[in-house]
Order: sequence, then structure tokens, then C-alpha cells
Amino acid sequence: MALSVAIIGRPNVGKSTLFNRLAGKKLALVDDQPGVTRDRREGDGELAGLTLHLIDTAGLEDAAEGSLEARMRAQTERAVDDADVALLLIDSRAGITPLDEHFAGWLRAKDTPVVLAANKCEGRAGEAGYYEAFSLGLGEPVPVSAEHGDGMAELYAALAPFDEAPEPPAGEDTGDGAERAGPLQLAIVGRPNVGKSTLVNRLIGDDRLLTGPEAGITRDAISIDWEYDGQAIRLIDTAGLRRRARVTEKLENLSSRDSFRAIQYAEVVVLVLDGESLLEKQDLTIARQVIDEGRALVIAVNKWDLVKKKREALKDLQWRIDNSIPQARGIRAVTLSAKTGQGLEHLLPALLDTYRSWNRRVPTGPLNRWLEDMLERHPPPVTGGRRLRIRYMTQAKTRPPTFVIFASRAKGITDAYRRYLVNGLRDRFDIPGVPIRLMVRQGKNPYAGDDR
Repeated sequence: MALSVAIIGRPNVGKSTLFNRLAGKKLALVDDQPGVTRDRREGDGELAGLTLHLIDTAGLEDAAEGSLEARMRAQTERAVDDADVALLLIDSRAGITPLDEHFAGWLRAKDTPVVLAANKCEGRAGEAGYYEAFSLGLGEPVPVSAEHGDGMAELYAALAPFDEAPEPPAGEDTGDGAERAGPLQLAIVGRPNVGKSTLVNRLIGDDRLLTGPEAGITRDAISIDWEYDGQAIRLIDTAGLRRRARVTEKLENLSSRDSFRAIQYAEVVVLVLDGESLLEKQDLTIARQVIDEGRALVIAVNKWDLVKKKREALKDLQWRIDNSIPQARGIRAVTLSAKTGQGLEHLLPALLDTYRSWNRRVPTGPLNRWLEDMLERHPPPVTGGRRLRIRYMTQAKTRPPTFVIFASRAKGITDAYRRYLVNGLRDRFDIPGVPIRLMVRQGKNPYAGDDR
């Protein structure tokens, strides 16, 4: 078992920088602006052989009841209660503030053990703040520099005594072997304030993510490990995606890039729509981005309980999907209400069906028998006075399904004929709602270069 460490402290002391340092890669957004982190973000890390489960939290602040800051603080409090160790980070260059003293007192009343770390201790500028940290009554502070990696050996020495996980017996399978199947990577994307975080909370049955009427609450792409019907799933909630022309602030640009990165690494993407403003231009832009990346796409129409003319709205939606995203014809659309849970039981079966289509493999024999029928029904076009000859076809890979045609002239297959073959593949072998890639290879002429 990994040692669970919640990194806490007031805003802008370097919590996310330390989180990224211990995780060994840039997972959390980092910026000079205070208050970047809102949801608690989790990740695995290692420190000198010590396995860690890291929890990056929002900055601790005094806040009015019911405000966004109060909800952020409640998430941080849950992280501390769930962790094995709370790592309180202070800014040694700024010195001890009344807020540091307030929350140090709050931590002393908790059952969770606390390790105090003084960040930004590189050079002489942090010496005064480091010695001042002794006054918090949490023991000797650990001097570190999250940005430069200084003090990691001292931090290991402070955390190691709390690691009580027994070592597995020699020869025992720890479950981390190559044969273990990884979780299904599922990204939840959409415009701001369409209910993505509410949907994730409803799926996992826990208020894990911050929600509220404010647009743009989520900034990081937050991953949550979960299981449905025996299938391990890694849910990734993302920041709302607006049109690029409207993204002017640096922080929103970082959030958008984080969301697009989540799409690139996902296997299935759920595009959440607002039922009262179905499939706007930005929705189509996001959908095309998902298809261009070769990911499986499912559309979740949220706030369906607020739609008055449901039948007409659903018919119009399906027509617009089929005509606006023809390269993945048959995309599943599920209507639901994340707030009430209505229709939610249809979402997971739909995305698992789409995931299976995305992994579909067609045997070569049936594939080429189907190809013969397609060629007989509609022969390839004539180019340069000669008819194109298609010799055979094979599936090169899955995820998404990718097929290769071997023909006499690769450039002779028109876009229209490609669409004819792709649509036939989709119908015959039941591959709806996912992109199908079709490549053409030119067979080598055995007589080319023969001087006889």
C-alpha cells in the first residue's frame, strides 16, 4: 500500500509544484496566480523508493458559508481526513502569516499526523521564514525547494516513519504484472457549466468534485479511479472548453490545453451537452477534435428534465449529429439529468458498447468476402483510362479500427469510394459511432525494372 499524503497550505505556497515534483511529471496546473487549484487532485509518486499516493489540495482560506471558497475548503478537509499524513507547506520567503498559524492550530486538533515543510528555502532569502516556522508547534520544519528539488532526502526522512505498509512476501504477485489490464480511460468534456462535474459526482455516488452555479469552477483535469460492473474505469473530469478566440487569460489557456491532453490520452470521451442549447458550434468543434484523435465518442445530453419538446429535440439532435459528424456515423446520444439521476442508467452501457466497437477486430477471411461483394456491387472508379484493381484488404489495428487496402494504384481511390467502403464496413461488421480509418497501399509491380 502506498503512503497517502495530502499536501495542504494557504494559496500560492507551492503545493502543486511539490505535487508535480513528487509525482515525477507535470500533472497539476502551476501558475503565479494564487488559487489555481480548486478540486483536490490525486496521483501516484515515489520518493527514494517510498511509494506515495499524493493529494494536491486547494489553498486553505477563511471563507463565508456557502461560497465557492468554503466548498473548496471542505474538499481539503476531506483530503486531510482520508490521508495517512498531512504535509503542511509554508512559504519560507514570505514568513509565517496569521493564516498559517490559524490552520496549524486546526491541524493540531486533527487525528491525522502532520509533517511541516518550509518551501522556497533555496538560497538565504528563506532562512528567516524557516526558523520562524518552529513557532507553529508542529515540530522541526523540513527545508525544501519544490521548484529546484532541494531537500527531498530530508522530506523522505520525515515521511518514511509513517509508512507502515507490509512488504509483500517474496514471489507473491502484487497485481502489477504486465498481464493486468489497465482501467478504461474515460474523459468527460464539454462547454463550461453544462454539468460535467455534477455528472461525475452522480456516477461515482460521492461529492468528489466541486460543483456550483459558477461557470468555470473546474480548472485541472481531475482523474478518479472507479469501477462499474467489474470494469475498472479512470474518470477524467476536465475544464470547460470555450472557443479559442474567447480564451485570452493565461490560466484558461492552460486549462484548455490540459483538457485537450485528456482527450488525447482517453479511450472513450463523453461529450456533455446542455439540453437547453443542443449541439452548438463549440460542441461540434469538440466532437470533431475527439474524432480526429481517433477516440470513441458518446454524447450525454444533460438537463434533459428541463427540455419541453423532448421528441422533437431528440430527433433534431440525431439529425445534426449524423450530418455534422459523418466520419463517425451512429454516435450514441444518451439523454439524462445529472442533478436528479434520471436516465443515468443508460450512459455506462452505451459507452461500454462504444468501447467494444472501438476495439472491434474483423477476421481477414470474412473481410475479403465482404470486399468481393462490395466490388461487384459497385466497382472501383476508372482513372487514366484504366479501372483500378483492389487485390485484398486486412485490418492493421484496432482502437480505432484501421484497415488497409492493397490496390494497383493507391491514388486512384476517390474520397467518395472511400466513404462507400467505410460505410459498408460500419454496417456489415457492426462498428457504429467510432472513427474508421482506411489506408490504401499500392502493390509492387513484379515486372517493374525487368530488362528482359
